[in-house]
Amino acid sequence: MALNRVSLLCHDITRLWLQLKMMTDGILQSEDGPLCAAEIGSELQKQFAIRPGGRGMNGNPVIVLPEFPDFSELEEEEVQNVLGYLSNIPSVAASAVGFILVIDRRLDRWAAVRATLLRIAGSFPGNLHLVLVLRPTTLLQRTLSDFLFKYNRDEFKMKVVMLSSVTELHAYIDPGQLTTELGGTQEYRHDSWISHRTAIEAFALMVKTTAQTLQAFGTELAETELPNDAEATTNLLHTHTLKKDKMTEDLQVAQSQGGQLLECINEPLQTDPEYIMTSDELENLATVQRLLGQLDETETAFDEFWERHRTKLEQCLQLRHFEQHFREVRAHLDVTSERLSGFSEVSVSPAHAEHVLRELSGHEDKACDALDHALSLACEGDRLIDNSHYAEDSIRPKCSELRGVCEEISSTLRSKKSFLLRAMELHHALEKASQWCEDGIFLLASQPVDRCQSQDGAEAALQELERYLDTAPLHTIADRSAICCQYEAVLTTQLRDQVERVFQKQISVQEMFEKRRVSLKKLAAKQTRPVQPVAPRPEVKSPLSSPNQQRKERRYSADNTICKKVEPPIHNDGTRHASLSEEEENLAVLRRHVMNELLETERAYVEELLCVLEGYAAEMDNPAMAHLIPSTLLSKKVVLFGNMSEIYQFHKRTFLKELEAYTDCPELVGHCFLERMKDLQIYEAYCQNKPRSESLWRQCSDCAFFQECQKKLEHKLGLDSYLLKPVQRITKYQLLLKELLKYSKGCDGCDDLQQALSSILGILKAVNDSMHLIAITGYEGNLSDLGRLLMQGSFSVWTEHKKGHAKVKDLARFKPMQRHLFLHEKALLFCKRREENGEGYEKAPSYSFKHSLSMTAVGITESAKGDNKKFEVWCNSRDEVFIVQAPTPEIKTSWLNEIRKVLTQQLKACRDASQQKSSDSVFPSPTSNSSSISLSPFRSSGQKNQKKQEEKKAETSSVSDSSSSPKHKGWTKASLSVDASEENDGYSSSEDPMNSDPEDEAGRKLAPGKYTVVADCEKAGPQELSVKSGDIVQLIREGEEGQWFVKNLRSSQEGWVATANLLSLISKSKSSQSLSSSDGSVSGNLSTSSSCSETYTSFSDIKP
Repeated sequence: MALNRVSLLCHDITRLWLQLKMMTDGILQSEDGPLCAAEIGSELQKQFAIRPGGRGMNGNPVIVLPEFPDFSELEEEEVQNVLGYLSNIPSVAASAVGFILVIDRRLDRWAAVRATLLRIAGSFPGNLHLVLVLRPTTLLQRTLSDFLFKYNRDEFKMKVVMLSSVTELHAYIDPGQLTTELGGTQEYRHDSWISHRTAIEAFALMVKTTAQTLQAFGTELAETELPNDAEATTNLLHTHTLKKDKMTEDLQVAQSQGGQLLECINEPLQTDPEYIMTSDELENLATVQRLLGQLDETETAFDEFWERHRTKLEQCLQLRHFEQHFREVRAHLDVTSERLSGFSEVSVSPAHAEHVLRELSGHEDKACDALDHALSLACEGDRLIDNSHYAEDSIRPKCSELRGVCEEISSTLRSKKSFLLRAMELHHALEKASQWCEDGIFLLASQPVDRCQSQDGAEAALQELERYLDTAPLHTIADRSAICCQYEAVLTTQLRDQVERVFQKQISVQEMFEKRRVSLKKLAAKQTRPVQPVAPRPEVKSPLSSPNQQRKERRYSADNTICKKVEPPIHNDGTRHASLSEEEENLAVLRRHVMNELLETERAYVEELLCVLEGYAAEMDNPAMAHLIPSTLLSKKVVLFGNMSEIYQFHKRTFLKELEAYTDCPELVGHCFLERMKDLQIYEAYCQNKPRSESLWRQCSDCAFFQECQKKLEHKLGLDSYLLKPVQRITKYQLLLKELLKYSKGCDGCDDLQQALSSILGILKAVNDSMHLIAITGYEGNLSDLGRLLMQGSFSVWTEHKKGHAKVKDLARFKPMQRHLFLHEKALLFCKRREENGEGYEKAPSYSFKHSLSMTAVGITESAKGDNKKFEVWCNSRDEVFIVQAPTPEIKTSWLNEIRKVLTQQLKACRDASQQKSSDSVFPSPTSNSSSISLSPFRSSGQKNQKKQEEKKAETSSVSDSSSSPKHKGWTKASLSVDASEENDGYSSSEDPMNSDPEDEAGRKLAPGKYTVVADCEKAGPQELSVKSGDIVQLIREGEEGQWFVKNLRSSQEGWVATANLLSLISKSKSSQSLSSSDGSVSGNLSTSSSCSETYTSFSDIKP
């Protein structure tokens, strides 16, 4: 609703501004004439052309050129200016009909008449309807003009009528529209006409200037941004009010001048009611009235627009005052709340309880002032909302927050006060019971021994005891369980012990009374010889001592002289259930506390982002701040702020509102995170841009632009602290989720919280990995083509290369290379880490690309001799071996698990493709009729290799598949070659499935790949291929009738070879395939474990 109100206010202000602008534009356009009388006053004073205001029969405006002997001596510019000005006076409609020019040349010569006509024909700017010439009156000139006019008529290029007298002129123009010089009745005073025109045009210019000023001021008001503090808002309102008052004065002056001009035009009607105005006078009157009307409408529109703008500024000022008071009151309330939270209501005695209560009353008095101010401010906020304030969405939460804090403080005060009053009540009850025991002990000790020797004395003493025992129900604790139940809320450990002591004291005193009663009854029933009774308190002084003094000496110490018997504490199911309920309540309180922290920090985060975007990013586009922006910062807003605007829109419009929906059920908030996990990935782009942003900030951090923006925002910290907020926020979520998960064990949303935490940690890892990826240089290709980045980290690496049958180690064998490895789904990259100079993100490392291995050609050996942190990565039948040493055994294990996972996925994909293909084809018996076959000794070498592998099985292992079906034997997995396995004992423990008996050859199945030929074979047909021993061939595809399309890589020839021949011709021992060969045939046990330290803690590269 408040948003709608703000939208309506902005819409109204915009509408009124457009209306005002439309009116001022109309004034500016309508009164934009080429010339005015003041500019050509000297030319008009010559009176060689006049505009008396008459009209022709058809309403044609009449311009008169009276007798002017020096007309030919006038400059062309003077003639054009005067005729142009006179032709612009009539309305557009009248000008469109066409002008009538009356040229009076009765006293002139024909040559002058002709020159005048030619000059008019070339310089008259308007639509010329007719030219009426009063020709010369002398006989010679009249005769000459008649003759020469006929001869030169076509030369004039306009309609010209030669008139002999004014009587003929009246046939074209009514005498009432002509001046007396032309035989008419119209009175014309040229000086008065010039004065009227000057005044009208001056008024029009004033109206135009006022309209321009109004338009400029309106533009300034419309483009004004609301300040962020009360002082600036007050100054702005004062400045705009002064300007508005000046505008009002200018409008009033213009209206006053227009009224005077209107009276001047109407003056002839006031003196002579029957006066008939000329057409020009009527047009002048209409012009002035129109200008006055426009002024009135413009003033009305401006007043309405100003009222809206003033209301907006006043509401802004009210809001700034409210926010300032809110901050002050909120700080005061926080101090009060903190003081109350640190106030201990525990008391140890009645006097101490009264003292604590007095202290609490003092705190209450101080808190009441803060509460009164807070509630008064909340009521003020309600009034602002009731008065349709545009910032209702900002005011209402603050009012609710104030009332909530006030209620919380009041509730705390009531709770502590109630606690103290109940504790005082218990203290008084205990003191009363203890006093009763003391008085009873004193009574027993103070009974005279000699009086009890007689029967009457014994009866009197017995009655005294009975009377005292009758007061026990009023002073003692009757039921300890009832007392504990009644005062359970205030029972501290100390108070509980005190209750126990008093209760035991009561029991002991009552036992003493009972023994005394028994003795006294015996004495009262039968008189015996005098017996000296023993007092129960030997240390009691003489009975003549003061009872009050003895009470003081024995108060709270009588339990040292009486029986110490204590009953064992009572435990029952009710206590256990109460304990469980209390624990659940505590967990719920902790969950709510974490949720409140999540919401409060989220709201603060959104406000901080908005503050940065409006206070810094928007100011970069502000023309008024352009002079403060250094050249290095121009057009770099996207680099500096990244996608902060996108992050703000997501949190403001979506995430914050959805989080607030879980206020009452914090344990279910994990679902909200899971729903928005894809949206939270926008932080990856922000973090990737952070190094560039940091570098730009360091270049421009000291510029005046940032200092001015920080001053306006009243920020204590610089922009760089706020640019780090998104990075800190995305790392904060996982901490809050961990806290919620800790307090939500067994709740409904526990699984969602766990998944949300894992997803957030995954985003942090992806962000961290991406920041490392963008630092890689020198890689020729697109990193995105390598698939998803799985792991990355720094290792020590040794390399080995095999050439022929000899193994060649690097010269730096004993000095490892430091490499940063990036494991992708399709490749393993080796890079060299390079530290950059600088601070912060400027010191972020870069990586120089050195080497890459395709995962389709990679094999691994899990253990290397002598170190449990080393493993091997190799390819091409161990032609290249990389010995990798991890920082810890755990990191090594996590990398091996991840590599096994990739290789297993490749094996599964290959297996699925092979099974699909084998289901559609049947292999014939492996026989050959056209070749001399020589089998490679796979069996013996395989047995030798197998024996060695069994001996080394405890040391090393490589990816293998022991569950392959016989149908795919020899092709569902890959192994080392014979010579490689002999030379590198301990690097691999896999068996070679090709090392099988010859009778098992029929069970083998071929697959595309590269192979070495071990026997010659001549082609039997034109399309077949002949090969020789030692050739390397590539199996491309399997055809029909048991043939394969093969390419001889040595001769580059292609052709078909029978499958049966191929089984005998090729040798797997010389194959270029190895573990995880080009067809992707690998195997292994998939391990889903991962190292948390490797996966997540490396995000510390991003400084939170």
